[in-house]
Amino acid sequence: MAVTLAEAAPLSQNSLQRGVIETFVQASPVLDRIPLMGIDGNAYAYNRESALPGVAFRAVNEAYTESTGTVVQATESLVILGGDADVDKFIVATRGNLNDQRAVQTAMKVKAVAYKYQDTFFNGDVTVDTKAFDGLKKRLTGAQVIDAATNGLGVVSGGHDFLDAVDRLLAAVPGINAQNGAIYANAAVLARITSSLRRLGGADFIREDLTGKRVLTYNGIPVLDPGQTAAGADIIPQTETQGTATGTASSMYAVKFGQDEGDQGVTGLASNGLLLPAAYDLGEIDSKPVYRTRIDWYCGLATFGGRAAARLRGVLAS
Repeated sequence: MAVTLAEAAPLSQNSLQRGVIETFVQASPVLDRIPLMGIDGNAYAYNRESALPGVAFRAVNEAYTESTGTVVQATESLVILGGDADVDKFIVATRGNLNDQRAVQTAMKVKAVAYKYQDTFFNGDVTVDTKAFDGLKKRLTGAQVIDAATNGLGVVSGGHDFLDAVDRLLAAVPGINAQNGAIYANAAVLARITSSLRRLGGADFIREDLTGKRVLTYNGIPVLDPGQTAAGADIIPQTETQGTATGTASSMYAVKFGQDEGDQGVTGLASNGLLLPAAYDLGEIDSKPVYRTRIDWYCGLATFGGRAAARLRGVLAS
């Protein structure tokens, strides 16, 4: 049974690990809801439909022409994500009266890992970083990539045309709903969506049960900003090109999350031996007088089914 980090946080008996999981949830609108399916080994192989078998009407006493469907085997691999946080013994001894210096550094490291995962969730490309995994931008092709308009479409200026484009985005992800899905857009676009819905009607906000966050919804589906990288760049940038809109467009993503292969959704993968992000207090290391905390996680991503997510490109923050 897959579990989300938000569901797992209260169950952790290790206070250091529980703090790590809670920080992940607070820092990531992806990790707070994506189900994590535990797998054995370092990869998960599954069958994907390639072509359906043929069928036909027949006359009485006429034979059918036999045919079978085609499946291809797909494989998703686990990757290793984490980092070390060192704090000098001198800092712990002389500045510990102000803050727990190791706790501060550990929290910062955990946030950086969360930002890295959600950036890779959208923008990962193994041809650029062979140690990572491919993200949605690379995985989504064909009918799952929708143009808002030839030369881009403004959120507010587009009015009902923009909302029609969002409806097409959701229609490309069958089965997406308030319980299993999310729409992702950058902060500028999200602000304009709120403004547009305020003008046209239908701007609803809810407080989510698991995270306690107050979020905008569209047709009941949360609309979320995946935030920025650790370097401060938007994960979904407003720098894409759509026709004559040069370097001023962005994308929106609709994602249906799934517990496993049968849900035909987007599912997080993790090792059964390390299902949740782990924090290790390594104490003082030999090579230098510092205390070291290590964050380690064996994780991955799977998009089961060809319509688990979709991308709307050419969105202008106007």
